[in-house]
Amino acid sequence: MGLIVQKYGGTSVGDAEKIKNVARRVAQTKDKGNQVVVVVSAMGDTTDELIKLAYQINDHPDERELDMLLSTGEIISCTLLAMALEAMGYEAISLSGAQAGIRTDSTYSRARIQRVDPERITRELDKGNIVIVAGFQGITDDMDITTLGRGGSDTTAVALAVSLGAGICQIYTDVEGVYTADPRIVPEARKLPEIGYEEMLELATYGAKVMHPRAVELGELFNVPILVASSFTDNPGTLIYGGVSMEVRNKVRGIAHDLDVAKITVVGVPDRPGIAASIFESLTKANISVDTIVQNASINNITDLTFTVAKSQLAKAMEVVKPIAKSIGARECVSDSKLGKVSIIGTGMQNTPGYAARMFSALSEHGINIELITTSEIRITCIIDEARVKDAVQALHRAFELEG
Repeated sequence: MGLIVQKYGGTSVGDAEKIKNVARRVAQTKDKGNQVVVVVSAMGDTTDELIKLAYQINDHPDERELDMLLSTGEIISCTLLAMALEAMGYEAISLSGAQAGIRTDSTYSRARIQRVDPERITRELDKGNIVIVAGFQGITDDMDITTLGRGGSDTTAVALAVSLGAGICQIYTDVEGVYTADPRIVPEARKLPEIGYEEMLELATYGAKVMHPRAVELGELFNVPILVASSFTDNPGTLIYGGVSMEVRNKVRGIAHDLDVAKITVVGVPDRPGIAASIFESLTKANISVDTIVQNASINNITDLTFTVAKSQLAKAMEVVKPIAKSIGARECVSDSKLGKVSIIGTGMQNTPGYAARMFSALSEHGINIELITTSEIRITCIIDEARVKDAVQALHRAFELEG
C-alpha cells in the first residue's frame, strides 16, 4: 500500500499492557500491506523522573551528560515495542536516533535536526522489518547524543516522514484529535475533523499541547499530511494539511491557552538607537526565547520595555538583563511570573473586522484585565493573570460560538 510513519506518545506506551496495545495497532497497519516506521516517546513520566534523579545527583548537571541520560527513556520504549511485536510473530528492529540517521546541531536539550540519513531505515524496511525509532534524540557530527526538547518526538516523526517520502505521518496520543479548546477546561469543545497548517501552527505555538510547533512547521514546509488521533480508540482524528476548504476559513477555529508565561519590564530605558538590540542580542546568546515585546511611547526620551519569556527561563533571563539595564542607565528591572495567555485563532480574522472588539468585550464582561496584547494575521493573544486563564478560555469559547 505505502509507507506510513506513526508516532506514539508517552501515555500510549506508559506500561506493558499499553505497549502491547500499540504493538497490535502497528501490526494492523503492517497487515494492510504497508511499510511501517514507528517513533516512540519515553514511557509515561520517565523523562521527568530522570531529570529529577539527575538534580538529586548534581545541582548543575552538565548539559551533554543530561542529554545522554534523557535519551535512554526513548531507547527503553522502542526496544520494548520491538519485543512486543516479535512476540506476536512480526519482524521488528529498534533503532536509536543516531542509528536512524538523525543528525542535529550541538545545542544540548534543544537541538535542531540538520538532516536525516535514512539509509539504515530503508535497508531494514527492504528486509520486511517494522522499524521502531527512539524519538526526541539525534547525534551531532562529533557523535554526541542530543535531545530535541519537549515534544521532540513529534518532530522526529515528521522529519522521518519527510526523509522517507511517507504518504502520511500519524501522531497517536491520549486525545482523539485537535479540539476548539482544551476539553479539560471546556467540556463542550468540539473535535475538528481537519485544520490547516497555518492555524495548527498558531494553536501549537500558543498553548495547544497536542502537537509540537516544530513538527507542524516541518509538515507545512514539505507538505506532509499529519493525522492526530487517539491510540486508545478507533475514532477518526484530525487531519492537519494544506487543503482545508474555503468554508472553514470564515471564523475563529480555536482557543489556545498557556500558563508558562513570565514578564520582564525594564523601567526607565533611555530612548536611543541600539538599546533594544543590546538587550535582545544578549538574550539570544543565552539561548533564551522571547515572545511578546511591547515598548511604551517615549516621554522625555525615556521609555519602558516589556517582554515575555517562559517561566522556566525567567531567572536566567533576569541574570542576563539586570546588568544590561544597569549599564544603559535604566531605573530598574522587574518581573512577574503569575501570568498566562489566551489566544483566538482563525484565518477568517485576516479580512474580517470585529474579532478584537468581540474578544476584548468578552474578557471585560468577566472582569478579566488584559496586561499585554500581541497579534498576527490570524491570531489575537492577551496576556492576563494566570488565575483567570480558565475563565477566559470558557468565556471566549462561548463568545465565538465554538460549541456547535
